[in-house]
Amino acid sequence: MSTSLKVVFAGTPDFAARHLQGLIDSPHQIVAVMSQPDRPAGRGKRLQSSPVKAMALEADLPIWQPASLKSADSEAILSEHDADILVVVAYGLILPAAILGIPRLGCLNVHASLLPRWRGAAPVQRAIEAGDTETGVSIMAMEPGLDTGPVLLTRTLPISTDHTSGKLLDDLAQLGVTALIESLENIDILLGSVAPQDDSVATYAHKIAKQEGALDWSAAATALARRVRAFHPAPGCFTDLGGDRLKVLSAHAIDESHRGTAGEIIAADDHGIRVGCGEGQLVITEAQLPGAKAQSVATLLRGHQARFQPGQRLGDASRG
Repeated sequence: MSTSLKVVFAGTPDFAARHLQGLIDSPHQIVAVMSQPDRPAGRGKRLQSSPVKAMALEADLPIWQPASLKSADSEAILSEHDADILVVVAYGLILPAAILGIPRLGCLNVHASLLPRWRGAAPVQRAIEAGDTETGVSIMAMEPGLDTGPVLLTRTLPISTDHTSGKLLDDLAQLGVTALIESLENIDILLGSVAPQDDSVATYAHKIAKQEGALDWSAAATALARRVRAFHPAPGCFTDLGGDRLKVLSAHAIDESHRGTAGEIIAADDHGIRVGCGEGQLVITEAQLPGAKAQSVATLLRGHQARFQPGQRLGDASRG
């Protein structure tokens, strides 16, 4: 359909802001933008607007920041906008069933996975961590369950060995914008031909706890390398170095045996810090010491070579 739709958009982070920009550039009319309330951030803990709010203000769009949508007032406010559809992208708040039923065409969600694989909070990170070779975006008609609604359209994307979660999110945002606009242009046809997800093959992308970034050197190097990519830039991976937390920002695995213990430094030179794992070796190529900037290993070793001598053991990061 080529008719311009009246859209309410709900989203919070950069990934969502990319989709808001796509809607701003489209023929559709954005009647309101919803984003999470401003949060304290940075060392000064000053209130900071979300990327979606900042974009809405720049585009002179009405912005609404409810702390919750579980109230009659929220239902009334959304109803006043008389929207055809509510588009939700990484909003971060639960939409009650009463809210989902207000827009004439319901609510669409742009989800960064190939549903029903990786429902939940961290689909991009979990896909990389699990070693998936492809992912994508799903345009889903929302219902009260967690990412359980029927999928209207999917677009796939290969996951390369160079993809961090940050880079993959960027690529998926570009894919998602195109898929969203295509879905809105064909919304009547798509809504008339949807099929339910197959719950029997669903997997869940649980929210990532910071402590999951602790590198367990008894694991296989390939698994640790995937985790480093999956958790970059956030929440990040780390290990213990003589009582200090060493952040591991970039690394790759090599299929080479060693005689040391798990976590023992095998070698350290400009090519990387090679660490023995349960299987193979992890080669750290970029890292960060407390109070210092992120550095390539070549630069790091020029000032701290003594801390990375072969035989030194990277300790139990779970203590950090």
